[in-house]
Amino acid sequence: MISRVLDKPAFSMTTDSTPPAHRRLRARFVAISWRDLAVSFGPVVLVAIAAIWLAVWLVQPAPPRTVTISAGPQGSSFWNAAQRYKEILARNDITLNVLSSEGSRQNIERLADTRQNVDLGLVQGGVSAGLDVDGLVSLGSVFYAPISVFYRGERVTKLSDFAGKRIAIGREGSGARALALTLLKANGIEPGGPTTLTAYDGQEAAQALIDGRVDAAMLTGDTATGPTMGKLIRTPGVRLMDFAQADAYTRRFTYLNPLTLPRGVFDLGRNLPAQPVHVISPTVELVARDSLHPALSDLLIEAAREVHGKANLLQRAGEFPSSQVHEFPLSDDAARYYQSGKGFLYRHLPFWIASLADRIIVLLVPIIVVLIPAFRLVPSLYSWRVKSRLYRWYGALIALEREALADDAHIEYKSLRHRLDAIEAAVNRLKIPLAYADQFYVLREHIGFVRQRLDAMNAGQSSDDAHAQTPRAAASAGAASERPV
Repeated sequence: MISRVLDKPAFSMTTDSTPPAHRRLRARFVAISWRDLAVSFGPVVLVAIAAIWLAVWLVQPAPPRTVTISAGPQGSSFWNAAQRYKEILARNDITLNVLSSEGSRQNIERLADTRQNVDLGLVQGGVSAGLDVDGLVSLGSVFYAPISVFYRGERVTKLSDFAGKRIAIGREGSGARALALTLLKANGIEPGGPTTLTAYDGQEAAQALIDGRVDAAMLTGDTATGPTMGKLIRTPGVRLMDFAQADAYTRRFTYLNPLTLPRGVFDLGRNLPAQPVHVISPTVELVARDSLHPALSDLLIEAAREVHGKANLLQRAGEFPSSQVHEFPLSDDAARYYQSGKGFLYRHLPFWIASLADRIIVLLVPIIVVLIPAFRLVPSLYSWRVKSRLYRWYGALIALEREALADDAHIEYKSLRHRLDAIEAAVNRLKIPLAYADQFYVLREHIGFVRQRLDAMNAGQSSDDAHAQTPRAAASAGAASERPV
């Protein structure tokens, strides 16, 4: 009889035509569980947002279309070079504003002052002493700015020979003046002494020397022009000093380089100079703030190569621009350029298209690297979310079965059956994607299996109780028959 009861469908055990609540199948089958899908996508979306934010934070903005350079006095070699840069940058729709200045010293002061709208400056070596140059970097050396000392009188080979005389050293704020003061101090000549130091500069200093108002004029790249140099070298009685101690200067002042002007280099017909002349020269560096856009760094070095790359009286072809720097660290972008040249995109595409593509690549690469693995996890997360709802009831079902099979526990059939009914009712209300319907029905089969075991155990327990009561009843009956009436 027990086997017949177990073989019957669950709903046949009730006399009511309406199945109990735990037997009613209210489960909903859907194509996709949007809630689970949204929760599965949640971590991926957060990772994507973080990756995009990081990429946007790291990626450089578009290069500015306007840049400002502090050059030098109008007509000087610094000014002329900046004007050439302006023409070259204009080919790529970059406007270069050229500011005149007193020279290298003022250029550094403008760059160091963040309140001034200056991005670049031409600076000769040896003029930054006492200035705050933090945040300034070099794009490389671009040309020589030799120190030319013109004088009248007998042949002179040492600066110390000008002690007690009148020397034009350049105007306040100029690199020529700063460097002249440094070299004169090394020779024992300082302001306030017996030597008269005047602020004549460039053409004014040359004319003062010709007129006899000074005995010597110290000129350098940001104050001297080609016409001024040519005028002095051709003036009778004016000499160009031969630095006999050139090697000593370059050892003591590492930003100086020894140069030799061969005889006749200025005028072959008149053989000017008549003898080789040794001079010392700092290099002029293209200095920028460290916030300069990397794409502009490449463009500026390219412009410097076009302007300064040819051979002339002082340099060989291709010698400049170079990575040789002295008082300012070479920028990372410039170092990369000198090592490997322009980037691939900038070599093959117009500047603005290459700049846009470069920023897009920098933006997309980290996002793709992060998102591809993340999106591959979405199906696994989605499947885990759906199955976890089924596994939850498997846990409750196993706990119930273990309690029923415990040898040392008194089995309360009605309590266990009530708990099993609650599990089945909860399962029958689940919302399950169709792709997991098979696992849903497997769970229901297992619930039915546990129910059968409970019923079998209950039936067996009832039979044992009945057999145990039969001897007791017989004994009671015998005892009753033996009583006297």
